[in-house]
Amino acid sequence: MKAVLLDAENHYRLAELDEPTPGPGQVAIRVAYAGIQWGDTMVRDGRFPVPRPFVPGFEASGYVTAVGEGVDAARIGSAVTALTTGGAYAEVVLAPAELALDVGDLPLRTAAGLGWGAPTAYDLVNTVARVLPGESVLVHAAAGSVGVLAAQFARLAGAGRVVGVVGSAARADYAAGFGYDRVVLREDFPAALEGERFDVILDPVGGATRRAALRQLAAHGRLVVFGELGGFGPVSADSSDLLMNGASLLAYNSELLARTCPGRLAGSVRRVLGLVGEGSVRVDVTAEFGLGDVAAGVGRLAGGVTCGKSVVRVG
Repeated sequence: MKAVLLDAENHYRLAELDEPTPGPGQVAIRVAYAGIQWGDTMVRDGRFPVPRPFVPGFEASGYVTAVGEGVDAARIGSAVTALTTGGAYAEVVLAPAELALDVGDLPLRTAAGLGWGAPTAYDLVNTVARVLPGESVLVHAAAGSVGVLAAQFARLAGAGRVVGVVGSAARADYAAGFGYDRVVLREDFPAALEGERFDVILDPVGGATRRAALRQLAAHGRLVVFGELGGFGPVSADSSDLLMNGASLLAYNSELLARTCPGRLAGSVRRVLGLVGEGSVRVDVTAEFGLGDVAAGVGRLAGGVTCGKSVVRVG
């Protein structure tokens, strides 16, 4: 099969590899599309070390072609969207059967666009922050695949005001089409918000952004952290200050959830599939690359060029 290898020199190259065989609890998927996500940049940059050469790609859509021990053979032929630990930039990928969800008539290009971002956005709003009707929500990285979905889920939850923060004017224009009441530029943050406080803040950035968020929480507010886009580094929170304000600092880690409670993550994917299928939520795939162009796709994401979701066309 054709696959993309990331080598020790950080080069992506096409190679011919043997097709993998599913083990117990796994399915093999003939890949139609693979999603590009932030984990790809972390692997490329060595922030998430893996043995090299490595076949990257952590989300895919396609058709189940084989099943391992303990998996119902009736699943063969099913169209699925899958979350993987790697290998999706290839013609065949293995995935845990529990995290390969049937998509029915949903186009496979759209199904690949769900990836890890869709259940993450759903859980941030509904499971972790538990946004309530009338509450105000601030979303950082508002034009990314998680950000545009988080705004939509917040609206469905009844949020009274949803504000986004982005890195450029072009990204602000893009994010504005997904339910934000206001989108501000990161260079103007937090001054542009003039001391406004929020019931819920979603922060994948860290650093100074996270420190500012702690000061922007309303009484009983919840700050949910789910990434370190700005680089890893400690941010201190005074538990006494949180207590006096009734505020909470919460964290969400979808990769950990996949390893410890995959059924919970799968449940969120199913709920998202239902909302997308009925037209309540829009997954926006804005760019498509071939297998030979993975480097360009990952580079655009790392460089802040990508809005919404990019996918790689495989089959």
